[in-house]
Parts: sequence; structure tokens; C-alpha cells
Amino acid sequence: MTTLHLIDAFAEGPGTGNPAGVVLLTNERDAAWMQGVAMEMNQAETAFLRPQGGDFALRWFTPFDEVDLCGHATLASAHMLWEGGHLAADATARFHTRSGLLTATRSDDGWITLDFPAIASQQVAGPADLAEALGVPPRSVRMGDFDLLVELDSADAVRDLVPNLGAVARWPLRGVLVTAAGDQPGVDFISRCFFPALGVPEDPVTGSAHCALAVFWAERLRRDTLTGWQASRRGGMVRCRVRGARVELAGRAVTTLRGELLL
Repeated sequence: MTTLHLIDAFAEGPGTGNPAGVVLLTNERDAAWMQGVAMEMNQAETAFLRPQGGDFALRWFTPFDEVDLCGHATLASAHMLWEGGHLAADATARFHTRSGLLTATRSDDGWITLDFPAIASQQVAGPADLAEALGVPPRSVRMGDFDLLVELDSADAVRDLVPNLGAVARWPLRGVLVTAAGDQPGVDFISRCFFPALGVPEDPVTGSAHCALAVFWAERLRRDTLTGWQASRRGGMVRCRVRGARVELAGRAVTTLRGELLL
């Protein structure tokens, strides 16, 4: 039996954070099958797990394509493994992925910490139609491994943003991360993330984006421990700690659906 879960990651409770499909495989399936399931699930990402010794092989698919790195679906996968008894409560979840070995640990209070690659970004000019597509002039523009990172002047500008997603989808990159300094107690920075070329107009809470956002704000604020708030409609908190070439991303998760996949 192939089991299917829907899990809200980086969530404060059901209906918050970012929902991810998680499929636990009993045998290897090809990429075309996984892509078909991801299209059927129609979530920002669906994760596919397969036991590999004491570890797990892990792949992530949007409705349109496979991706190289995904935080929220990794957090959801780890949550499912512990909740379902596939890993001991104090065991480290180890995932073999396109981005190398990724791990997850769980604390007694339910927070799950991911160990992910840190992503540095470099200042760039950005697309010629950037300000027009965003509807607001950027304060700074940088490029990381996957995404354009655009800093705006205020948190309100991030919250109020209504980008032209058709224009964003034409840019030759995974997506755009829009960010500003936080304006509420306990929040160091806020962000919103758009990936229309991958079939994800706005991602609710993006773990992989915080690999770049945490590095950017750690340099700006001169602190290695930060809290980010992704200001999507669902919203979600990501606790971040930059450790050289790695970054820790912490959040909570809740299961909202369990079933059997019949495809």
C-alpha cells in the first residue's frame, strides 16, 4: 500500500503554514509517475520518500516540474516519519536528495530543525521590467542559486505587493523572493515568495527561500540567529540560524489528511 499524507509545514495549526503532499513509497517509481501524482495533488510541492538502508531517498515535485531543494516538504516528510512510527522519536531523519544529504531533528516541544545548505546571493541589476512587474521600486536586488532576492523599503510594501505574475514567469529563474526588515516584535524580517513558472503563483511558506533570506539578513543585521515571517495569506514562521556553509531552519507541522494512493 502506498500511503499519502497532507501536512501543513511551518504551521501554527491546521490551515496555516504551507501544505505539502507526502508519499511514502514501498518500491521505486519513475519520475513521470511522481510528476503525475504531484499534478493530481496540486500542492506547491509533493514529496516522495523511499527507504534507503536506515535513511530515505527524497524527491520533490511541483505540479509542473521536479525541484532541487524544498524546505517545507522536507519538514513535512520528517514529521510524517516520526508521527507514523517509521523513525524513533529521538532519531535523526536523513534524506538523500538532489541537494545532497539533508537532515532533520525534533525537539521535545515539537519544533523540527532542518540542516540545509546556506545560499549566498550577489548584487545584480535584475530584469529590465523588475520595478514594473512588482509595481514598486526595489531597494536592492540580488541573485542566489535559484531565485531573485528583492529587498523593499518596508514590511508594508511586502505585504501590499501585487506582482504581475505573467511577467515574473518569463524571467529565466526559479522565482522571486521579496523581503524587508520586520516591523513586529520577535520578527527580524518578512518575505513573500512567487514561483509562477513552476505552477506556484505564491508559495505560502518557503523553506528553501530562507536558505538565502537567512544569509542575507544575518549579514545585514550582524546576527546568526533570526526569525522570519512569510507574509502569505496562510502565513508561517521560520526560525533560522546561519552556520557557515549551512543554515538551520526550524518550524512545526500538523497532519491534516491520511489516505491510500490508488494511482
